[in-house]
Amino acid sequence: MKLSVVIVSYNVKYYLEQCLLSLQRALSTIDSEVIVVDNHSKDGSCEYLREKFSDVQFIASRHNLGFARANNLAIKKCKGKYVLLLNPDTVVGEDTLIHAVDFMDKHADAGAVGVGMLHVDGTVAMESRRGIPSPMTAFYKMIGLCNRFPRSKRFGKYYMSYLPWDKPCEIEIVSGAFCLLRKEALDKVGLLDEDFFMYGEDIDLSYRILKGGYHNYYIPEQILHYKGESTEKSSFRYVHVFYGAMFIFFKKHFSAMNLLFSIPIKLAIYVKAFWATISMLSQNLNRSLGFVSSKKVPSDTLEEFLVCDTQNMEYREILKQLANSDHKRPIAFLYKDKKMVITPSDVIFDDL
Repeated sequence: MKLSVVIVSYNVKYYLEQCLLSLQRALSTIDSEVIVVDNHSKDGSCEYLREKFSDVQFIASRHNLGFARANNLAIKKCKGKYVLLLNPDTVVGEDTLIHAVDFMDKHADAGAVGVGMLHVDGTVAMESRRGIPSPMTAFYKMIGLCNRFPRSKRFGKYYMSYLPWDKPCEIEIVSGAFCLLRKEALDKVGLLDEDFFMYGEDIDLSYRILKGGYHNYYIPEQILHYKGESTEKSSFRYVHVFYGAMFIFFKKHFSAMNLLFSIPIKLAIYVKAFWATISMLSQNLNRSLGFVSSKKVPSDTLEEFLVCDTQNMEYREILKQLANSDHKRPIAFLYKDKKMVITPSDVIFDDL
């Protein structure tokens, strides 16, 4: 078998449905399998999707295993030469996987391959490719030098923003939202580190792949990544897990760094986590007091969205249109056969 696609899902059944629909087209000419691990969702994801996608293997966990452990559970069952880790809140084009697999076939040194991810407004997600967050690289990012000097190979290394977007190039860290892996490389360096419950496991794996003698690449293919639909960011738990992952990575790979140097790095992480928590509390308080209202998409109008009809357009055309848009309107997918419209913030059912 050529390719195994692994998706870990949690309470995003409509976004996962959209992802699986795009995969049906993308995998039509590839000898492949799709394995979905449901991390104990409360929205009836498995029951809803099993009958719609009979060729997909669903694993329903009785507990939330976390991202790394759930992926490992599926990877152990994979039969493909390549393994794609894919987020459920993504949409791929018809030829995205064909080109990615072809690149792997032609580059035997490639341990992992990533692509360009688009936000819902069509802007490019900087985290599509990153550098190893060494203490200095992380420090430059935290104090703002990364954003201030994006073209600098020293200060801009966190996002490797000095590299071109329209050409294949070597990178250091491949995002776990779309991470095409050589199974042989996984067998050599090991699976995802389950010490990372969520966040950081892709950084750790990419780093280990490099240390294992392979190279990581970016290729100029594009996917949509809603980013955030598969995670809950307005919680203390998010802050704890996200910044805790940074500590785990530093402790694992940079434990020998000078103590005097490690103190300001750890302090910066604590300060960042503190301000993230304060900001989150402030937003939640304003919302609860009615100062900020949650925007509800009206079912009778979609004028504020870039609406794309999936029955009359290919996903690659939709992604191209999104990338070339004015970036002022988020995308909405229209599925007439399902009487459904999927937007970044809501799922609308209508007579259409």
